[in-house]
Amino acid sequence: MAVFGGGPKPGAMFEKILIANRGEIALRVQRACREMGIKTVAVHSEADADAKYVMLADESVCIGPAPSKDSYLNIPAIISAAEVTDAQAIHPGYGFLSENADFAERVENSGFVFIGPKPENIRMMGDKVEAKAAMKRLGVPCVPGSEGALPDDPKEIRRIAAAVGYPVIIKAAGGGGGRGMRVVHTEAALVNAVQMTKAEAQSAFGNPMVYLEKFLENPRHIEIQVLADEHKNAIFLWERDCSMQRRHQKIIEEAPAPELKPRLRDKIGERCAEACVKMGYRGAGTFEFLFEKDEFYFIEMNTRVQVEHPVSEMITGVDIVQEQIRVAAGHRLRYRQKDIQLRGHAIECRINAENPTSFVPSPGRITRFHVPGGPGIRVDSHVYADYFVPPHYDSLIGKVIAHGDTREQAFARMRTALSEMVVEGIQTNLPLHQELMNDAAFIRGGTSIHFLEERMARLKKISGDAD
Repeated sequence: MAVFGGGPKPGAMFEKILIANRGEIALRVQRACREMGIKTVAVHSEADADAKYVMLADESVCIGPAPSKDSYLNIPAIISAAEVTDAQAIHPGYGFLSENADFAERVENSGFVFIGPKPENIRMMGDKVEAKAAMKRLGVPCVPGSEGALPDDPKEIRRIAAAVGYPVIIKAAGGGGGRGMRVVHTEAALVNAVQMTKAEAQSAFGNPMVYLEKFLENPRHIEIQVLADEHKNAIFLWERDCSMQRRHQKIIEEAPAPELKPRLRDKIGERCAEACVKMGYRGAGTFEFLFEKDEFYFIEMNTRVQVEHPVSEMITGVDIVQEQIRVAAGHRLRYRQKDIQLRGHAIECRINAENPTSFVPSPGRITRFHVPGGPGIRVDSHVYADYFVPPHYDSLIGKVIAHGDTREQAFARMRTALSEMVVEGIQTNLPLHQELMNDAAFIRGGTSIHFLEERMARLKKISGDAD
Protein backbone atom coordinates (compact mmCIF):
# COMPACT_ATOMS: atom_id res chain seq x y z
CA MET A 1 0.00 0.00 0.00
CA ALA A 2 1.09 3.56 -0.61
CA VAL A 3 2.24 5.21 2.60
CA PHE A 4 0.15 8.36 2.43
CA GLY A 5 1.44 11.38 4.30
CA GLY A 6 5.20 11.01 4.21
CA GLY A 7 6.63 7.89 2.64
CA PRO A 8 8.52 5.18 4.52
CA LYS A 9 9.07 5.09 8.25
CA PRO A 10 12.32 6.67 9.53
CA GLY A 11 15.28 4.49 8.61
CA ALA A 12 13.25 2.54 6.05
CA MET A 13 13.40 2.73 2.27
CA PHE A 14 10.77 3.05 -0.43
CA GLU A 15 9.31 -0.19 -1.73
CA LYS A 16 8.04 1.23 -5.03
CA ILE A 17 8.83 4.39 -7.00
CA LEU A 18 6.99 5.83 -9.99
CA ILE A 19 9.28 7.39 -12.61
CA ALA A 20 7.57 10.40 -14.15
CA ASN A 21 9.75 10.68 -17.22
CA ARG A 22 10.92 8.92 -20.37
CA GLY A 23 14.04 8.14 -22.39
CA GLU A 24 17.49 7.50 -20.99
CA ILE A 25 16.84 9.18 -17.65
CA ALA A 26 13.83 6.92 -16.99
CA LEU A 27 16.08 3.90 -17.56
CA ARG A 28 18.85 5.44 -15.43
CA VAL A 29 16.49 5.92 -12.46
CA GLN A 30 15.06 2.45 -12.98
CA ARG A 31 18.52 0.89 -12.81
CA ALA A 32 19.31 2.75 -9.58
CA CYS A 33 16.06 1.47 -8.07
CA ARG A 34 16.69 -2.12 -9.09
CA GLU A 35 20.14 -2.04 -7.51
CA MET A 36 18.52 -0.80 -4.30
CA GLY A 37 15.81 -3.48 -4.39
CA ILE A 38 13.05 -0.98 -5.12
CA LYS A 39 10.23 -1.80 -7.53
CA THR A 40 9.48 0.68 -10.32
CA VAL A 41 6.45 1.96 -12.16
CA ALA A 42 7.00 3.37 -15.65
CA VAL A 43 4.48 5.86 -16.97
CA HIS A 44 4.47 6.36 -20.72
CA SER A 45 2.68 7.98 -23.60
CA GLU A 46 1.13 5.94 -26.41
CA ALA A 47 4.21 6.76 -28.52
CA ASP A 48 6.53 5.16 -25.93
CA ALA A 49 4.66 1.91 -25.38
CA ASP A 50 7.56 -0.13 -26.80
CA ALA A 51 10.32 1.71 -24.94
CA LYS A 52 12.99 -0.33 -23.17
CA TYR A 53 12.34 1.21 -19.75
CA VAL A 54 8.62 0.41 -20.09
CA MET A 55 9.34 -3.24 -20.86
CA LEU A 56 11.85 -3.54 -18.00
CA ALA A 57 9.71 -1.87 -15.32
CA ASP A 58 7.85 -3.92 -12.72
CA GLU A 59 4.66 -2.14 -13.75
CA SER A 60 3.70 0.37 -16.44
CA VAL A 61 0.81 2.74 -16.95
CA CYS A 62 -0.12 4.58 -20.15
CA ILE A 63 -0.91 8.16 -19.17
CA GLY A 64 -2.02 9.62 -22.50
CA PRO A 65 -1.37 10.24 -26.18
CA ALA A 66 1.98 11.26 -27.68
CA PRO A 67 1.97 15.07 -27.11
CA SER A 68 3.76 15.94 -23.86
CA LYS A 69 0.94 18.15 -22.66
CA ASP A 70 -1.39 15.15 -22.74
CA SER A 71 1.02 12.69 -21.10
CA TYR A 72 4.33 13.60 -19.45
CA LEU A 73 3.00 17.02 -18.42
CA ASN A 74 -0.38 15.64 -17.36
CA ILE A 75 -0.20 15.99 -13.57
CA PRO A 76 -3.57 14.36 -12.72
CA ALA A 77 -2.72 11.32 -14.86
CA ILE A 78 0.66 10.89 -13.16
CA ILE A 79 -0.84 11.20 -9.68
CA SER A 80 -3.55 8.70 -10.61
CA ALA A 81 -0.93 6.26 -11.89
CA ALA A 82 0.88 6.49 -8.54
CA GLU A 83 -2.39 5.85 -6.70
CA VAL A 84 -3.46 2.79 -8.71
CA THR A 85 -0.01 1.18 -8.48
CA ASP A 86 0.49 1.91 -4.76
CA ALA A 87 3.76 3.74 -5.39
CA GLN A 88 5.23 5.61 -2.44
CA ALA A 89 7.34 8.20 -4.21
CA ILE A 90 7.72 9.90 -7.59
CA HIS A 91 11.04 10.60 -9.30
CA PRO A 92 10.68 13.36 -11.93
CA GLY A 93 14.01 12.86 -13.76
CA TYR A 94 14.97 16.01 -15.70
CA GLY A 95 12.90 18.18 -18.02
CA PHE A 96 9.11 17.89 -18.12
CA LEU A 97 7.81 18.44 -14.55
CA SER A 98 11.12 18.07 -12.70
CA GLU A 99 11.37 21.77 -11.80
CA ASN A 100 7.65 22.45 -11.51
CA ALA A 101 6.98 23.54 -7.94
CA ASP A 102 3.22 23.07 -8.35
CA PHE A 103 3.79 19.45 -9.37
CA ALA A 104 6.07 18.82 -6.38
CA GLU A 105 3.41 20.31 -4.15
CA ARG A 106 0.66 18.19 -5.69
CA VAL A 107 2.77 15.07 -5.23
CA GLU A 108 3.36 15.80 -1.54
CA ASN A 109 -0.26 16.86 -0.92
CA SER A 110 -1.46 13.62 -2.52
CA GLY A 111 0.46 11.60 0.06
CA PHE A 112 3.53 10.68 -2.00
CA VAL A 113 7.16 11.70 -1.63
CA PHE A 114 8.64 13.94 -4.30
CA ILE A 115 12.21 12.82 -4.99
CA GLY A 116 13.66 16.28 -5.25
CA PRO A 117 13.84 19.58 -3.39
CA LYS A 118 11.05 21.15 -1.41
CA PRO A 119 8.49 23.06 -3.52
CA GLU A 120 9.58 26.38 -2.00
CA ASN A 121 13.19 25.81 -3.10
CA ILE A 122 12.10 24.87 -6.62
CA ARG A 123 9.86 27.93 -6.80
CA MET A 124 12.59 30.26 -5.57
CA MET A 125 15.19 28.96 -8.01
CA GLY A 126 12.69 28.90 -10.87
CA ASP A 127 12.42 32.67 -10.73
CA LYS A 128 15.83 33.90 -11.94
CA VAL A 129 15.41 37.30 -10.25
CA GLU A 130 14.54 35.78 -6.89
CA ALA A 131 17.26 33.14 -7.29
CA LYS A 132 19.93 35.75 -7.93
CA ALA A 133 18.80 37.82 -4.93
CA ALA A 134 18.89 34.70 -2.75
CA MET A 135 22.39 33.81 -3.91
CA LYS A 136 23.63 37.30 -3.11
CA ARG A 137 22.22 36.94 0.41
CA LEU A 138 23.90 33.54 0.74
CA GLY A 139 27.31 34.81 -0.38
CA VAL A 140 27.40 33.22 -3.84
CA PRO A 141 28.97 35.59 -6.44
CA CYS A 142 26.59 36.86 -9.13
CA VAL A 143 26.90 38.66 -12.47
CA PRO A 144 26.62 42.46 -12.03
CA GLY A 145 23.17 43.61 -13.09
CA SER A 146 19.81 45.04 -12.12
CA GLU A 147 18.52 44.67 -8.59
CA GLY A 148 15.49 42.58 -9.40
CA ALA A 149 13.20 42.94 -12.40
CA LEU A 150 13.60 45.89 -14.76
CA PRO A 151 11.13 48.75 -14.25
CA ASP A 152 8.83 50.05 -17.00
CA ASP A 153 10.41 53.51 -17.10
CA PRO A 154 12.72 53.70 -20.18
CA LYS A 155 14.87 56.37 -18.53
CA GLU A 156 15.49 54.16 -15.50
CA ILE A 157 16.25 51.17 -17.73
CA ARG A 158 18.88 53.19 -19.56
CA ARG A 159 20.36 54.36 -16.26
CA ILE A 160 20.70 50.78 -14.95
CA ALA A 161 22.33 49.60 -18.19
CA ALA A 162 24.79 52.50 -18.19
CA ALA A 163 25.77 51.72 -14.60
CA VAL A 164 26.38 48.03 -15.44
CA GLY A 165 28.21 48.86 -18.69
CA TYR A 166 27.61 47.61 -22.24
CA PRO A 167 27.20 45.05 -23.63
CA VAL A 168 24.33 43.80 -21.47
CA ILE A 169 22.00 40.83 -21.74
CA ILE A 170 18.26 40.95 -21.10
CA LYS A 171 16.89 37.73 -19.57
CA ALA A 172 13.41 36.44 -18.78
CA ALA A 173 12.92 35.91 -15.05
CA GLY A 174 11.02 32.70 -15.69
CA GLY A 175 13.19 31.55 -18.60
CA GLY A 176 15.45 28.62 -19.16
CA GLY A 177 16.91 26.35 -21.81
CA GLY A 178 18.46 29.25 -23.68
CA ARG A 179 15.15 30.99 -24.39
CA GLY A 180 14.17 34.52 -23.39
CA MET A 181 17.59 36.14 -23.82
CA ARG A 182 18.74 39.11 -25.88
CA VAL A 183 22.19 40.76 -26.02
CA VAL A 184 22.29 44.56 -26.36
CA HIS A 185 25.44 46.43 -27.38
CA THR A 186 24.19 50.02 -27.55
CA GLU A 187 21.84 52.32 -25.64
CA ALA A 188 19.88 52.99 -28.84
CA ALA A 189 18.80 49.35 -29.04
CA LEU A 190 18.12 48.88 -25.33
CA VAL A 191 14.49 49.79 -24.72
CA ASN A 192 13.21 48.01 -27.82
CA ALA A 193 15.18 44.88 -26.83
CA VAL A 194 13.64 44.97 -23.36
CA GLN A 195 10.11 45.21 -24.80
CA MET A 196 10.74 42.36 -27.25
CA THR A 197 12.15 40.12 -24.50
CA LYS A 198 9.18 40.90 -22.24
CA ALA A 199 6.75 39.89 -24.99
CA GLU A 200 8.71 36.72 -25.66
CA ALA A 201 8.84 35.91 -21.94
CA GLN A 202 5.09 36.36 -21.56
CA SER A 203 4.43 34.10 -24.53
CA ALA A 204 6.92 31.37 -23.62
CA PHE A 205 6.77 31.35 -19.81
CA GLY A 206 3.60 33.24 -18.84
CA ASN A 207 5.77 35.73 -16.95
CA PRO A 208 6.76 39.06 -18.59
CA MET A 209 9.35 40.00 -15.96
CA VAL A 210 12.88 40.50 -17.28
CA TYR A 211 16.16 41.53 -15.71
CA LEU A 212 19.48 42.85 -16.96
CA GLU A 213 23.02 41.58 -16.49
CA LYS A 214 26.49 42.44 -17.69
CA PHE A 215 27.16 40.39 -20.84
CA LEU A 216 30.44 38.57 -20.40
CA GLU A 217 32.28 38.52 -23.72
CA ASN A 218 34.13 35.21 -23.59
CA PRO A 219 33.12 33.17 -20.54
CA ARG A 220 33.14 29.46 -19.83
CA HIS A 221 30.12 27.62 -18.41
CA ILE A 222 31.15 25.86 -15.21
CA GLU A 223 28.73 24.23 -12.81
CA ILE A 224 28.96 22.75 -9.32
CA GLN A 225 27.12 19.51 -8.49
CA VAL A 226 25.72 19.43 -4.95
CA LEU A 227 23.91 16.93 -2.75
CA ALA A 228 22.13 17.81 0.48
CA ASP A 229 19.93 16.09 3.05
CA GLU A 230 17.35 17.29 5.57
CA HIS A 231 19.85 16.97 8.41
CA LYS A 232 21.94 20.02 7.44
CA ASN A 233 24.55 18.03 5.55
CA ALA A 234 25.67 19.17 2.10
CA ILE A 235 28.57 18.29 -0.18
CA PHE A 236 29.81 19.29 -3.62
CA LEU A 237 31.03 16.77 -6.19
CA TRP A 238 33.56 19.06 -7.83
CA GLU A 239 32.71 20.87 -11.05
CA ARG A 240 31.80 20.27 -14.67
CA ASP A 241 32.76 22.32 -17.71
CA CYS A 242 29.75 22.58 -20.01
CA SER A 243 31.04 25.28 -22.37
CA MET A 244 30.61 23.25 -25.57
CA GLN A 245 27.17 24.57 -26.48
CA ARG A 246 24.98 25.45 -29.42
CA ARG A 247 22.23 28.03 -28.84
CA HIS A 248 22.73 27.63 -25.09
CA GLN A 249 22.18 23.86 -25.36
CA LYS A 250 25.01 21.70 -24.02
CA ILE A 251 26.55 19.08 -26.32
CA ILE A 252 29.70 17.96 -24.49
CA GLU A 253 30.50 18.10 -20.78
CA GLU A 254 33.60 17.18 -18.84
CA ALA A 255 34.76 16.95 -15.25
CA PRO A 256 36.77 18.37 -13.70
CA ALA A 257 37.01 21.65 -15.64
CA PRO A 258 40.38 21.98 -17.41
CA GLU A 259 42.66 24.89 -16.55
CA LEU A 260 40.82 25.68 -13.30
CA LYS A 261 42.91 26.44 -10.21
CA PRO A 262 42.17 24.04 -7.31
CA ARG A 263 41.81 26.90 -4.81
CA LEU A 264 39.07 28.48 -6.96
CA ARG A 265 37.31 25.11 -7.28
CA ASP A 266 37.35 24.54 -3.53
CA LYS A 267 36.24 28.07 -2.69
CA ILE A 268 33.19 28.09 -4.98
CA GLY A 269 32.25 24.51 -4.09
CA GLU A 270 32.28 25.29 -0.39
CA ARG A 271 30.08 28.36 -0.93
CA CYS A 272 27.55 26.29 -2.88
CA ALA A 273 27.40 23.60 -0.19
CA GLU A 274 27.02 26.27 2.52
CA ALA A 275 24.20 27.89 0.54
CA CYS A 276 22.37 24.54 0.43
CA VAL A 277 22.55 24.22 4.21
CA LYS A 278 21.38 27.80 4.78
CA MET A 279 18.34 27.49 2.53
CA GLY A 280 17.40 24.01 3.75
CA TYR A 281 17.94 22.40 0.36
CA ARG A 282 17.21 18.69 -0.11
CA GLY A 283 18.43 16.36 -2.85
CA ALA A 284 20.59 16.89 -5.93
CA GLY A 285 21.15 20.29 -7.49
CA THR A 286 23.50 22.20 -9.72
CA PHE A 287 24.78 25.76 -9.36
CA GLU A 288 25.55 27.10 -12.83
CA PHE A 289 28.14 29.82 -13.34
CA LEU A 290 29.77 31.85 -16.04
CA PHE A 291 33.51 31.89 -15.44
CA GLU A 292 35.81 34.57 -16.81
CA LYS A 293 39.18 35.95 -15.68
CA ASP A 294 39.27 33.69 -12.59
CA GLU A 295 35.87 34.92 -11.41
CA PHE A 296 32.65 32.91 -10.95
CA TYR A 297 29.26 34.53 -11.66
CA PHE A 298 26.08 32.68 -10.67
CA ILE A 299 23.45 32.45 -13.41
CA GLU A 300 20.96 29.84 -12.16
CA MET A 301 20.41 26.74 -10.06
CA ASN A 302 18.89 23.59 -11.50
CA THR A 303 16.88 21.85 -8.81
CA ARG A 304 17.07 18.36 -10.31
CA VAL A 305 19.47 15.75 -11.63
CA GLN A 306 21.30 16.97 -14.74
CA VAL A 307 21.71 15.26 -18.11
CA GLU A 308 25.47 15.41 -17.53
CA HIS A 309 25.48 13.92 -14.01
CA PRO A 310 27.42 10.80 -15.16
CA VAL A 311 30.72 12.68 -15.48
CA SER A 312 30.50 13.69 -11.82
CA GLU A 313 29.68 10.11 -10.88
CA MET A 314 32.69 8.83 -12.81
CA ILE A 315 35.20 11.13 -11.09
CA THR A 316 33.81 10.66 -7.55
CA GLY A 317 32.28 7.18 -7.43
CA VAL A 318 29.06 8.65 -5.99
CA ASP A 319 25.75 7.41 -7.41
CA ILE A 320 23.85 10.68 -7.57
CA VAL A 321 20.46 9.12 -8.34
CA GLN A 322 20.69 6.69 -5.44
CA GLU A 323 21.62 9.54 -3.11
CA GLN A 324 18.56 11.46 -4.36
CA ILE A 325 16.37 8.50 -3.43
CA ARG A 326 17.99 7.94 -0.04
CA VAL A 327 17.75 11.60 0.93
CA ALA A 328 14.08 11.76 -0.14
CA ALA A 329 13.42 8.79 2.17
CA GLY A 330 14.82 10.81 5.07
CA HIS A 331 18.28 9.26 5.24
CA ARG A 332 21.46 11.19 5.83
CA LEU A 333 24.00 11.54 3.04
CA ARG A 334 26.42 8.62 3.05
CA TYR A 335 29.35 10.98 2.41
CA ARG A 336 31.13 13.92 3.98
CA GLN A 337 33.20 16.36 1.96
CA LYS A 338 36.45 14.69 3.02
CA ASP A 339 35.19 11.46 1.41
CA ILE A 340 34.89 13.05 -2.05
CA GLN A 341 38.17 12.38 -3.78
CA LEU A 342 38.90 13.46 -7.35
CA ARG A 343 39.50 10.34 -9.45
CA GLY A 344 40.76 11.06 -12.95
CA HIS A 345 38.83 12.80 -15.73
CA ALA A 346 35.53 12.13 -17.50
CA ILE A 347 33.90 13.47 -20.64
CA GLU A 348 30.36 13.01 -21.99
CA CYS A 349 29.06 13.33 -25.55
CA ARG A 350 25.32 13.75 -26.02
CA ILE A 351 24.18 11.67 -28.99
CA ASN A 352 21.19 13.32 -30.63
CA ALA A 353 18.93 12.18 -33.46
CA GLU A 354 19.64 15.18 -35.67
CA ASN A 355 21.55 16.38 -38.71
CA PRO A 356 25.16 17.00 -37.56
CA THR A 357 25.45 20.35 -39.34
CA SER A 358 21.93 21.83 -39.53
CA PHE A 359 20.78 20.22 -36.24
CA VAL A 360 17.37 19.50 -37.75
CA PRO A 361 15.78 16.63 -35.76
CA SER A 362 15.87 13.21 -37.40
CA PRO A 363 13.15 10.99 -35.94
CA GLY A 364 12.57 7.56 -37.42
CA ARG A 365 13.40 3.88 -37.06
CA ILE A 366 16.90 2.84 -36.00
CA THR A 367 17.82 -0.08 -38.25
CA ARG A 368 21.19 -0.84 -36.67
CA PHE A 369 22.52 0.08 -33.25
CA HIS A 370 25.84 -0.85 -31.69
CA VAL A 371 27.29 0.76 -28.57
CA PRO A 372 31.01 0.90 -27.75
CA GLY A 373 32.73 -0.72 -24.79
CA GLY A 374 36.14 -1.15 -23.27
CA PRO A 375 37.93 0.28 -20.22
CA GLY A 376 36.39 3.47 -18.84
CA ILE A 377 33.42 3.56 -21.23
CA ARG A 378 29.81 4.00 -20.10
CA VAL A 379 26.79 4.36 -22.40
CA ASP A 380 23.45 5.60 -21.04
CA SER A 381 20.82 4.98 -23.72
CA HIS A 382 17.25 3.75 -23.96
CA VAL A 383 17.30 2.90 -27.67
CA TYR A 384 17.94 -0.36 -29.51
CA ALA A 385 17.91 -1.75 -33.05
CA ASP A 386 14.41 -1.42 -34.56
CA TYR A 387 13.49 1.28 -32.00
CA PHE A 388 11.44 4.13 -33.46
CA VAL A 389 12.62 7.57 -32.35
CA PRO A 390 9.38 9.57 -31.97
CA PRO A 391 9.17 13.13 -33.30
CA HIS A 392 7.37 14.46 -30.23
CA TYR A 393 10.22 14.80 -27.73
CA ASP A 394 13.83 15.87 -27.23
CA SER A 395 16.23 14.39 -29.79
CA LEU A 396 18.62 12.88 -27.19
CA ILE A 397 19.01 9.15 -27.82
CA GLY A 398 21.95 8.47 -25.54
CA LYS A 399 25.15 9.59 -23.88
CA VAL A 400 28.65 8.20 -24.26
CA ILE A 401 30.85 8.78 -21.22
CA ALA A 402 34.59 8.12 -21.18
CA HIS A 403 36.70 8.06 -18.00
CA GLY A 404 40.47 7.97 -17.72
CA ASP A 405 43.26 8.59 -15.23
CA THR A 406 44.04 11.80 -17.14
CA ARG A 407 42.17 14.12 -19.48
CA GLU A 408 44.32 12.89 -22.35
CA GLN A 409 43.35 9.28 -21.65
CA ALA A 410 39.66 10.18 -21.37
CA PHE A 411 39.81 11.92 -24.77
CA ALA A 412 41.63 8.95 -26.34
CA ARG A 413 39.04 6.54 -25.00
CA MET A 414 36.22 8.77 -26.25
CA ARG A 415 37.71 8.87 -29.75
CA THR A 416 37.85 5.08 -29.77
CA ALA A 417 34.29 4.79 -28.43
CA LEU A 418 32.86 7.18 -31.03
CA SER A 419 34.62 5.27 -33.81
CA GLU A 420 32.97 2.05 -32.61
CA MET A 421 29.45 3.41 -32.19
CA VAL A 422 26.98 2.58 -34.96
CA VAL A 423 23.55 4.17 -35.41
CA GLU A 424 21.85 3.58 -38.75
CA GLY A 425 18.42 4.45 -40.12
CA ILE A 426 18.45 8.01 -38.76
CA GLN A 427 20.91 10.88 -38.75
CA THR A 428 22.88 11.63 -35.58
CA ASN A 429 25.48 14.17 -34.45
CA LEU A 430 28.18 11.48 -34.12
CA PRO A 431 30.27 13.10 -36.93
CA LEU A 432 30.28 16.41 -35.05
CA HIS A 433 31.53 14.75 -31.87
CA GLN A 434 34.27 12.96 -33.81
CA GLU A 435 35.42 16.29 -35.26
CA LEU A 436 35.41 18.02 -31.88
CA MET A 437 37.40 15.25 -30.22
CA ASN A 438 40.19 16.06 -32.69
CA ASP A 439 39.93 19.85 -32.50
CA ALA A 440 43.23 21.30 -31.29
CA ALA A 441 41.68 24.20 -29.36
CA PHE A 442 39.21 21.95 -27.55
CA ILE A 443 41.94 19.44 -26.74
CA ARG A 444 44.00 22.25 -25.14
CA GLY A 445 41.02 23.06 -22.89
CA GLY A 446 39.43 26.23 -21.60
CA THR A 447 37.26 27.02 -24.65
CA SER A 448 34.40 29.48 -24.12
CA ILE A 449 30.65 29.06 -24.57
CA HIS A 450 30.95 30.75 -27.98
CA PHE A 451 33.53 28.29 -29.31
CA LEU A 452 31.22 25.86 -31.11
CA GLU A 453 29.02 28.44 -32.80
CA GLU A 454 32.05 30.47 -33.90
CA ARG A 455 33.68 27.30 -35.23
CA MET A 456 30.59 26.34 -37.19
CA ALA A 457 30.24 29.84 -38.60
CA ARG A 458 33.83 29.68 -39.87
CA LEU A 459 33.25 26.29 -41.47
CA LYS A 460 30.02 27.51 -43.08
CA LYS A 461 31.84 30.53 -44.52
CA ILE A 462 34.63 28.33 -45.90
CA SER A 463 32.06 25.95 -47.36
CA GLY A 464 30.15 28.85 -48.89
CA ASP A 465 33.32 30.33 -50.37
CA ALA A 466 34.20 26.95 -51.82
CA ASP A 467 30.81 26.77 -53.51
